[in-house]
Amino acid sequence: MSTETNAPPARTEWGAGLESFLERLDAEGEAIVARTEAWAAINSGSNELGNLKRMLGPLSDAFAALPGALSHEPLGPTQRVRVDGEVIAVEHSPAIRVRVRPDAPIQVALTGHYDTVFPAAHPFQTTRRDGDTLHGPGTADMKGGLSLMLAALQTFEALPGAKRVGYEVLMSPDEEIGSPASAPLLADLGARAHVGMTYEPAMADGALVDARKGSGNFSLVFKGRAAHVGRAFNDGRNAVIAAADAALALNALNGKRDGVTLNVGAIDGGSAVNVVPERAVLRFNARAPDQAGADWVHGEVLRIAREAERHEGVSAQLHGGITRAPKPVTPTQTTMIGWTKAAGARLGVDLSFRASGGVCEGNNLAAAGCPNIDTLGPCGGHLHSDQEFAVISSFAERAKLSFLMLTGVERGLFDVRSLRP
Repeated sequence: MSTETNAPPARTEWGAGLESFLERLDAEGEAIVARTEAWAAINSGSNELGNLKRMLGPLSDAFAALPGALSHEPLGPTQRVRVDGEVIAVEHSPAIRVRVRPDAPIQVALTGHYDTVFPAAHPFQTTRRDGDTLHGPGTADMKGGLSLMLAALQTFEALPGAKRVGYEVLMSPDEEIGSPASAPLLADLGARAHVGMTYEPAMADGALVDARKGSGNFSLVFKGRAAHVGRAFNDGRNAVIAAADAALALNALNGKRDGVTLNVGAIDGGSAVNVVPERAVLRFNARAPDQAGADWVHGEVLRIAREAERHEGVSAQLHGGITRAPKPVTPTQTTMIGWTKAAGARLGVDLSFRASGGVCEGNNLAAAGCPNIDTLGPCGGHLHSDQEFAVISSFAERAKLSFLMLTGVERGLFDVRSLRP
């Protein structure tokens, strides 16, 4: 549901000398879009390790223009359940970190990701323009967001005078698969920053997101016993049937608690039809709007996993969990939404907010206590499909929005230190 904010009004004395900087971002709109096209031309699917490492160079070269220390942060391996039920270690490309004025009294976290959902074998690999829309993999989600984030930061740095605002940019390679490796960096950053700015795309109509559900990915691995279906059918223990029963039980949870959803995504298992299948893997996602719902669904998942072993001769092992906590609209979040709307009003844009069932790094920052706005990228739609697009005219507009938010913090319009003790 959409949330109307009752935040105290922000100060409106923006001060002099901003028009030339806003005009600069207007003039840079085409360059921001062109940079997005160049980055989108490099495949960087979440599991394409080589291609993700290819993205390090262009991103590092671009963000090195900021007056801070840029580093590549190694990420530890994570685990993945293969289709045969075996658990393997997965390596990840490094995260990119840029620290600017880390000793400044006010600290802002800016996060984004450089992976996409499109593997190298996917046919959606090129960009094209169609009127005011830019189609292509990651043009909205979120190479376009990274491009306009950089433009906003460079313009902010061009403001005259010493600055009391420092910031840390963190770009991760694994957001689209739940940030399993970068989660510790996000938690650390969220614990240190006063506020966060994340560059997921805004909605096609310009709306931003206020509340987000929590989310978790699970794999339930079943092991039974193989047998010849003609000679020894009764000796077999069918793992696929056990997985199917568990899938039905999980699906039956839908509608039992408001806002909680379970989606069975896949069942891997079996081979020839004359063999009782020995192994199966059930993969599913759970989402909940609040922590109570997340706790409830986690308990139900554990119950169903235990009950799955009632199939004689079949074992079940659960992997995964709720890895992104819900992001509700809290009083501090409401205040930050009010500040964002004030920055929009300075541009003559009436920003609206509404809830989303999707999750992102904004969930991670919020879980660490960092209030944040997480849809500061370009307006766009059809995410995670070969129809993904970004609205070209929104690139400069949303870069100006970020610039004004940073300027509002710098000039004391937005007292971000009051949000966290």
